[in-house]
Amino acid sequence: MTVIATAGHVDHGKSTLVRLLTGTDPDRWAEEKLRGLTIDLGFAGLVLPSGRPLSFIDVPGHVRFLRNMLAGVGAVQGCLFVVAATEGWKPQTEEHLRILDLLGLRHGVVALTKADQVDDELLELALLDVDEHVAGTFLEGAPVVPVSAPTLDGYDRLRGELDLLVDRAGPAADRRRPRLWIDRSFAPSGAGTVVTGTLTGGAVDVGNELLLAPHGIPARVRALQTHHRSVETAAPGTRVAVNLTGVSHHLIARGDVLVVAGQWHSTRRVDAELAVLDSLDHDVSRRGAYAAYIGSGEINAAVRILGPDTIAPGTTGFVRLHLDRPLPLVRGDRFILREHGRDETIGGGEILDVDPILAASRARPDRSIERIVAEHGWIEAARLALLTGADVAPNVGRWVVDPEVLADDIADLRADIEAAGALGLDVATLDGRRRTLLAVIDDALVDAGRVVLGRPPDPLADHPWIAALMADPYSPPGAEGVDRDEVRELVRRGLVIEHDGIYFAAEALDRAGRELAAAFAGHPEGMTVAQIRDLWGTSRKFVLAILGWFDRTGQTRRRDDQRFPGPRLPGA
Repeated sequence: MTVIATAGHVDHGKSTLVRLLTGTDPDRWAEEKLRGLTIDLGFAGLVLPSGRPLSFIDVPGHVRFLRNMLAGVGAVQGCLFVVAATEGWKPQTEEHLRILDLLGLRHGVVALTKADQVDDELLELALLDVDEHVAGTFLEGAPVVPVSAPTLDGYDRLRGELDLLVDRAGPAADRRRPRLWIDRSFAPSGAGTVVTGTLTGGAVDVGNELLLAPHGIPARVRALQTHHRSVETAAPGTRVAVNLTGVSHHLIARGDVLVVAGQWHSTRRVDAELAVLDSLDHDVSRRGAYAAYIGSGEINAAVRILGPDTIAPGTTGFVRLHLDRPLPLVRGDRFILREHGRDETIGGGEILDVDPILAASRARPDRSIERIVAEHGWIEAARLALLTGADVAPNVGRWVVDPEVLADDIADLRADIEAAGALGLDVATLDGRRRTLLAVIDDALVDAGRVVLGRPPDPLADHPWIAALMADPYSPPGAEGVDRDEVRELVRRGLVIEHDGIYFAAEALDRAGRELAAAFAGHPEGMTVAQIRDLWGTSRKFVLAILGWFDRTGQTRRRDDQRFPGPRLPGA
């Protein structure tokens, strides 16, 4: 299922459009019906011509209710953007578009409402006006469909375009880490606590134990509904109502979150990239009372500019946000920043680090996982997944270790072992990390609780296949005709290196590393695959396999098509 939001200026017909498409009036409050004005979020759904369900979140268009609008668009996959042909582009039309753009939306359909109230010439001008205003945004090139409520002209085409939008958006990502930003909480008679929201990141089943953040209160899922239909499992990308036990609805507010305990890192401090709107008439600084809109919540935030003192309108900079309450966030979450005093939208962007460890004066966040690993040095793979949302295989025990830090720590440990003399180093004196390092030091031998460096004579060292590999070291033969158990044992003992299905003698790769280190001395600008192929006099297939091994072991680093010395390259 796909969830999309309406957006656009007040009185341009968003709620009427949703009602005629779905048969459901999204205006829930008597005051909304009396005033003919959407005040809070409304919800409705329909079945598209393809038979697939589509959920709508209808948001207010009036500037006074912008906070409610922001609560509804934080987890949607697309939008139905509404512009009235009679009035054209208005201030809230522009602000809604900029907000959706800053939130990273990539899919939308534009409905040009009240098309029956203008003649053909004015309708053509309205279409051109829309094209001009959406240029350079995610709606550039999006279908624009004129519609008329009294006659229903254009509604069949609009349904078809919404079907195509679902195709473009694709299925919601299932990362097996569900998160439900709550936008409503109530207690129907006899049902206990019910919350609603847009489910992202993973599925939720009846009976699941969840955690209500930021309160830290456990709650169990008693029942689930999507589109007023009871289900046993709610999939990611659906509007869902969750009947909870163990928590009172009086404790729950819009912006609270349901997650699975242990799957998220809750934080009050994040580093982020902030794109400042070019319509702003002043620079952004740390001065001011700010609010960050994340998910369905409005969170008071203090802002620290990273690097320069200010960020100019129309430019992008980095900020550290200090939130007034902890939230379960992950790298890649989007946010909108508003300033209370001026009551204006400042900009928005992407969270890059949910656990910054460098001082703000030194922090230079980016989107790379490598930067986070480098700043921590050592970080458990499970914790790295909490911070980044990505599963990275550990390279030392349960740890992901920065290659440069790893090389230094191995060198330090080797020096300590050598300094311990013939009796070796007492393993009991090593902390947990250094004990783990012993497993990646090939010639570290542990006996009777002490470790020494050295390798006992190996009867496989003179294996005829190694001699065959060394006969043509950079274009070696395959393993055909060699006993499979012996191949596995030679690889296990490090006498033979296998990468991408190609086998090399370890001695050959040692020689290749020394030759490459010498060649790099004359190529400070880096070397291409073709240059390295010529150095070793072999084919591209073997060069790529050797370089793949060197990249993996930190002997080389790849940037575009160039290779550069890595920290573990001999002589680097």
